[in-house]
Amino acid sequence: MQKTQAKNPWLWVPSLYFGQAIPYIVANSLSVVMYKDMGISNTDIAFYTSLLYLPWVIKPLWSPLVDMFGTKRGWTVALQLALAAGLGAVGATLHLPAFFVVSLAVMWIMAFASATHDISADGFYMLGMPQAQQAAFVGVRSTFYRLATLAGQGPLVILAGTLAVSLGDVHQAWAIVFFVLAGLFFALFAWHQAVLPRPDADHKASEGSNPLRAFLATFGSFFGKRDIWLILGFILTFRLGESQLLKLVAPFLKDPVEKGGLGLTTAQYGTAYGTIGIVALTIGGLFGGWLISRWGLKRCLWLMVFAVHLPDLVFVYLSTFQPQNFGVISGFLAIEQFGYGFGFTAMMMYMIMVCEGPYKTAHYAICTGLMALGMMVPGMWSGKLQEMIGYQHFFTWTCLATVPAFIMAALVKIDPEFGKK
Repeated sequence: MQKTQAKNPWLWVPSLYFGQAIPYIVANSLSVVMYKDMGISNTDIAFYTSLLYLPWVIKPLWSPLVDMFGTKRGWTVALQLALAAGLGAVGATLHLPAFFVVSLAVMWIMAFASATHDISADGFYMLGMPQAQQAAFVGVRSTFYRLATLAGQGPLVILAGTLAVSLGDVHQAWAIVFFVLAGLFFALFAWHQAVLPRPDADHKASEGSNPLRAFLATFGSFFGKRDIWLILGFILTFRLGESQLLKLVAPFLKDPVEKGGLGLTTAQYGTAYGTIGIVALTIGGLFGGWLISRWGLKRCLWLMVFAVHLPDLVFVYLSTFQPQNFGVISGFLAIEQFGYGFGFTAMMMYMIMVCEGPYKTAHYAICTGLMALGMMVPGMWSGKLQEMIGYQHFFTWTCLATVPAFIMAALVKIDPEFGKK
């Protein structure tokens, strides 16, 4: 019997998943905007921030350690304290002469802590409440994760832009943002130390268990799946265009017109892409989930593949004509983000379908690691490519890079009933 009845899940599920999203957004999105503000080249921004994906790529490799030592609760609160320290340390590095190298090193460590926190928090979620409640709170998890994405790419970017103007020091502005984030994570640590339940089932692996054998069985059963090459091909190519485009969105929107960009200020970027765009992405995701529940994944697949990739043409238009009307720019970004949110639902549901079976939690971690790999490798060289051929040709290339995703969508096999309520 789990001792969870005294702790209302509303006390901890929203804050747990809000906190889970923040470090991921910092490492993979907020860092791009910050380094662009500080004059780092697109080549270096894309290469080094793409490398920050690596902990999420390989996190299945050390996930057994979370079972072998300590409790999921203990790991979760300890890692939140570590993340608070890491975020504060990033802020402290930003005035150093070698701030780029040192801050990246700290974010690298922070990314490993965040990826491990994902493992422990997701594991704790399945222990911290009765199974009947877990399904009911899936939507709560998703909502607060998206709210954190909105906060990380909207208000925090706007705050950094506003402070940079008022203080006249972009390094100090971003340092303050990271100190705010550090304070937030210290508050999350203190809150969760007080309110997280202590379920009886939350304990380290028993002495008689063999984590290595279980680890090998998990990987063996995944890579032994029928049609595994189609599964790998679909997951690795689905975001091939997006993985390259994503690292250059902030530089493109912020670069001056004479360099091929749109010349937005940091605050304008936070409003257009980080607020309006993320709201549109969230609405698209909700609509995508609803449609799959009505029609099933197989029937929705082609519509969603087109929806996630065709709006990339928005950036071809923006880089060709370079409109200066903020409303027009925001509208086009909303269209692109809505399509992405709507279409990406297909990938999430496909991974859930692939992971059905006795190892579904571990297999889902493998799938998300593969998806992160598909983001990391193409993203690493995207900045260099953009600087070689310019924004217009680069965005045309990212549209062409979506072709493999269409090919794989034609080949994958999906149960016509999967996803329907």
